[in-house]
Amino acid sequence: MNFNQLFDDFEDLKVLILGDSMLDAYFYGSVNRISPEAPVPIVNLKSKERRLGGAANVALNIKAMGATPIMCTLKGNDRDGEYLKGLMKDHKLITDGLINDYNRPTTVKTRIIGNNHQMLRIDEEQTHPVDPHIENLLFEAVKSFIKEVDVLIMQDYNKGLLTSQLIENVIKLANKEGVKTVVDPKFNNFFEYRDVTLFKPNRNELKQAYNIKDHLDYKAMIKLAAKLRTEINAQKVMTTLSEDGVIIVNKNDHHHITAHERTVVDVSGAGDSVLSVAALCVALDTSDQVTAEMANLAGGLVCEKVGVVPIDRDTLLDQVLEVGISENLYRTDSNH
Repeated sequence: MNFNQLFDDFEDLKVLILGDSMLDAYFYGSVNRISPEAPVPIVNLKSKERRLGGAANVALNIKAMGATPIMCTLKGNDRDGEYLKGLMKDHKLITDGLINDYNRPTTVKTRIIGNNHQMLRIDEEQTHPVDPHIENLLFEAVKSFIKEVDVLIMQDYNKGLLTSQLIENVIKLANKEGVKTVVDPKFNNFFEYRDVTLFKPNRNELKQAYNIKDHLDYKAMIKLAAKLRTEINAQKVMTTLSEDGVIIVNKNDHHHITAHERTVVDVSGAGDSVLSVAALCVALDTSDQVTAEMANLAGGLVCEKVGVVPIDRDTLLDQVLEVGISENLYRTDSNH
């Protein structure tokens, strides 16, 4: 098995990303006392930072792994939108699919970090569905790129970009063109993502979709994921289970990957890293077990960092080689 070659193969891939982008803003400081005005900590501000978030962070993860991301996303006609576009250019991301929406602001999530811990988050956003005109522009952007990519990622943050109609049209187009589809869903259109290659909800999202409030162990989650796979006709469903690792279910079997021991500092952005690595593996027809194991490692590594940061390719490769994951690198029906 040659994981070095697999990582080299990532560099030949082009990945189309359709989804909600945002700015992640950070206010860093120290906390030494409680406010006399209310029982809240006072953060002595030291620095500020803006980063790409949401679907744009998926693009950063794809780029960090050596592949080429192409984004189809929105920004508002505002100063934050210009920051978003500027950051994309700074990171050498392709901006041809970045569409200006004059009817909504750029989504911004501002996190207050005190003593290396997130203390508060402020969200600036509008989440109503995009206008039909914007929906059509997004579809045309996807259509213009679809023939040159190896896999399509749909990253849904319930900010209104991924409407039911757009989801249906894009999946039909991708399937027609033979492009694999990987989805990170949210609640609003959860069951609209039919006929995709890989569907990747986390445990809470999967339970919420079925209105389950009780704790489910990984065996029960496997059964639930299998039920979902059948209902939406997905080739496979992969679900992250936090400290219980990752499960992946296809038509014939399933795998449960246990979590590795980590010092978890911040889970922000971990799902983006899991999604990105899984999508690259899907594009290269790696086995389901390898896909889940590599995605599991990627998510865990990112949780050890403060804030939303992309995966480090070399660190991930080192971990893959160190832990010695599955001997079955590629799917048995692939040509690798």
